[in-house]
Amino acid sequence: MDPLQTWTRSEHTADVGGKPTTHPVWRKGSGPGVVVVHEIPGITPSVAGFGQELVDAGYTVVMPSLFGTDGASMTAGSTARAMRQVCVSREFTKLRTGETTPVAGWLRSLARELHEELGGPGVGALGMCFTGGFALAMMVDDSVVAPVLCQPSAPFAVSPGRSRDLNLSAADLDVVRGRCAAGQQVLGVRYLKDPAVGKRFETLTTELGDAFIRIELEGRGHSTVTEHRSQRAVDAVLEFFGARLSA
Repeated sequence: MDPLQTWTRSEHTADVGGKPTTHPVWRKGSGPGVVVVHEIPGITPSVAGFGQELVDAGYTVVMPSLFGTDGASMTAGSTARAMRQVCVSREFTKLRTGETTPVAGWLRSLARELHEELGGPGVGALGMCFTGGFALAMMVDDSVVAPVLCQPSAPFAVSPGRSRDLNLSAADLDVVRGRCAAGQQVLGVRYLKDPAVGKRFETLTTELGDAFIRIELEGRGHSTVTEHRSQRAVDAVLEFFGARLSA
C-alpha cells in the first residue's frame, strides 16, 4: 500500500538564495499545524507513519518533500541516491560551519503560510537526522513556536568543530537565543551512543541553557521517531506540541 495514499499533495514556492524554488508538500489532518521535515532518504513509510501519529493526535501535518522518492522504503540504494542528490544541491549545507542551511528560508515561508491559515499561537516544526537542525533554523521566524530536533546530524560530524556546529549563522543563533530568553523552548531527542549527532546537544545546552530540553535515549539507535522508533521519544514530542500549540 502507498503510505501517502490518504495524504493530499500540493506544492509550495518560496525564495532560496535569491531563486524561486518549488517543492511538493503532503498534507493531512486538522487542528494546529506541524511541519515534519523528513530524514534521508526521504518520506519513507516510517516518516509517513510518524506523520499519521501526529494526525491521529489532532494536528494538521504538512510534510515537505526536499529530496528522495516519496513513499519509497529506506534501502541502501535509496539512501545512496538521496545522498548524491543532497551533496550536489545548493539548498543544503553539508560540511560548512557557522552557516544556516539555505533551504531554511523556504521552510520558514511554508510555516508562515500554515500559521496564517490555521491561526493559533503558532506551528510546530520537527526535523530528523540531516534535517534535524532545520527546525532550529525555522524558529528564527515567529510562526514557529514548538521546534523539535530529532538526532540533528548536519553538518556531517567528521571533525570536532563540525560535530559541535548547529547549522546556524551567528545572526540566526542570536535570534534563537533571544527567543529562548523570552520564554521559547527547544526539544532535542537523540540516542546517547549515536555518533552522527556529535557534540551538538552540548552546544545547544551551552547556548540555550534550560530552554533546551534534552531527551536522551539509551543505546546506539539513530532515527528516534521513525526507523528506530522510541515510544518515549514520540510521547515527549506529543507532550511538547500539546503544551505549546493549543490556542
